[in-house]
Amino acid sequence: MHESTARTRLAEALRHPAALWTAPALIYLFVRQVGLFVLQLVVEYQNKTTGKTDTSVDNLKSWDGEWFLGIAQGGYNDVPQRLTDAAGHRTAETPLAFFPGYPALIRWVDGLPGVDLVGAAFAVSLISGLFCAYGLFVLGRTVRDGSSRAGLILVTLFAASPMAVVLSMTYSEATFCAFAIWSLVGVVKKRWILAGVCCAAAGLVRPTAAALIAAVGLAVVVAVIANRRDWRAWAGGLIAPLGMLSYLAWVSFRTGDLAGWFGVQQRGWNSKFDGGAATWEFSLSHLGNPRSVLETGTVWLLALAIVLVFYAFQRRLEWPLIAYGLGVLAMDIGSNGLMNSKARLLLPAFTLLIPLALVLARRRPSTVLTVLGMAILFSAWFGAYSLAVWQYAI
Repeated sequence: MHESTARTRLAEALRHPAALWTAPALIYLFVRQVGLFVLQLVVEYQNKTTGKTDTSVDNLKSWDGEWFLGIAQGGYNDVPQRLTDAAGHRTAETPLAFFPGYPALIRWVDGLPGVDLVGAAFAVSLISGLFCAYGLFVLGRTVRDGSSRAGLILVTLFAASPMAVVLSMTYSEATFCAFAIWSLVGVVKKRWILAGVCCAAAGLVRPTAAALIAAVGLAVVVAVIANRRDWRAWAGGLIAPLGMLSYLAWVSFRTGDLAGWFGVQQRGWNSKFDGGAATWEFSLSHLGNPRSVLETGTVWLLALAIVLVFYAFQRRLEWPLIAYGLGVLAMDIGSNGLMNSKARLLLPAFTLLIPLALVLARRRPSTVLTVLGMAILFSAWFGAYSLAVWQYAI
């Protein structure tokens, strides 16, 4: 009887608004801390066995992270010359491949007293991650058959995504996802100004915003057809693409080429849309002759994402959320370039995790904890391996 009463009181405490609205942040911070702890262990082991002197911070600000830090510090005109593109080359236009939103936020935070550049970058990623967590929680409560429990599970699944380590890096993924999540919350709740403003902000952070613009734009078209006098839908739809279009136009002006940003990407990183031909060849090669854990794992993650799209249709997830997730996946699979980045580029397709969260929300607590625990541990290992062991860019 005493044990039953204790469980009842615990359940009531967890349902209290203060506990409920604190939980997304605590869950996100806990999962990411597990990932960072495992990364530290792997880095220390690698240092002992290879004689390296790397630190976790070195790994967390590597690769593209150095570009973002360089742009935040000196702008596009004064990025350190040691930074090069994928071919080892460097021109005046090379830094333009990186969108300005995340470096701009770093620079603003860096202007605060007692904050250095690297600390500012980690702070922006951390705060963005927390905004992600609350957006996911709201989304999990708002979708069809959603609930607070589903929202908290969705937060956990996102923070424990295979390449979620990038959320703790000096990369732009956390900031993009924060804006994208709240834009989609606006779409589902039909708060079109919120959807448009957040979509425009996302367009200044990553090119993945093209998928978000498409989803928001289609939702706005449907809303306007239903009610042509809905001025908020009109306004949201007009605002949504402004961020991305503005940056692409600026790069075109800067390079003197209408396809400016796309040209920079293709010349520097051999990145272009080929309809998935390169990804198909990469997948067949690594499934037929596995050569590394990361590359083989990437192929299986892409396959899992495709399965999740079909599952989202089966579970009747709101169509704008499916459209967005499908758009992110299509951009990832359909682009040439660095194949090793594809697992990371799947991270913004967080809407494909919603059906899993809804299913788990109806399972027994022991089942939920087991599944989420396994996801957290796998994510921690996969992220640590990708940064500390894998020798190529992610």
